[in-house]
Amino acid sequence: MALILDGKAVSEKRIELLREAIDESGLSPRLATVLVGDDPASALYVRMKHQACERVHIGSINVTLPADTTTERVVEKVQRLNADPEISGILVQLPLPAGIEQESVIEAVSPEKDVDGFHPCNIGHLVSGRPRFSPCTPLGIMNLLAESGIELEGRRAVVVGRSIDVGRPMAALLLNANATITVCHSRTRDLASITREADLVVAAVGRPRFITADMIGEGATVVDIGTNRVEGRLVGDVDFEAVRERAGAITPVPGGVGPMTIATLMENTFAAARRLSCGPAP
Repeated sequence: MALILDGKAVSEKRIELLREAIDESGLSPRLATVLVGDDPASALYVRMKHQACERVHIGSINVTLPADTTTERVVEKVQRLNADPEISGILVQLPLPAGIEQESVIEAVSPEKDVDGFHPCNIGHLVSGRPRFSPCTPLGIMNLLAESGIELEGRRAVVVGRSIDVGRPMAALLLNANATITVCHSRTRDLASITREADLVVAAVGRPRFITADMIGEGATVVDIGTNRVEGRLVGDVDFEAVRERAGAITPVPGGVGPMTIATLMENTFAAARRLSCGPAP
């Protein structure tokens, strides 16, 4: 039976340490979220982020815009937050409604305040091996693996999914940790033969229970990023009950990666406040 990688417990520990560090720092970090439209899931995620801010003593504001707003209007709001010296970090809740140019909005966020780590400058820093702000979900996974004593150096890792917010930065972080990386996707042939050879499988495909037990090698670590609603229940991209019989360690859904993502956002926001207090980044 696999070791359950308890992201909730690890995130609680990191939240406690972060609150102490913020209180001792003399700084006043402040996060601004931008929510466009009235998607219930996006609104829930934003509320969870503000609740986390309260727990670690980070100030926060939420800028809301209607779904029929223009790209230019969203960019204008982001630019005002860039110029506000009281704001340490900016997070634009994704996905944006249809009709808004998501890339233009992401690129409008100042790289120094991009605590989501999606700006091309920050992705470039990550890929070059000199990360400034890494996307919160992949970095949260790295923190969870480190806290759980999962060795990465020299290990074979397979990332199933190539999105810019999870799959690609996940591969870059693992490569920076000296793992040997394979990135798979919808056009990968004979996926199971590749995942079975991996010491670590990261599932980020957005398809419920897509990773099955026959795709996992005995004793491998399995990280499930999926959040899919099936018959009113939240399930991951991994067939958890079957895979846990073969894996050496596995993240549950919920309670695995999700809490680590929010904890990492808080850590990135504090890091941004510290950087800004030292002057402009090079």
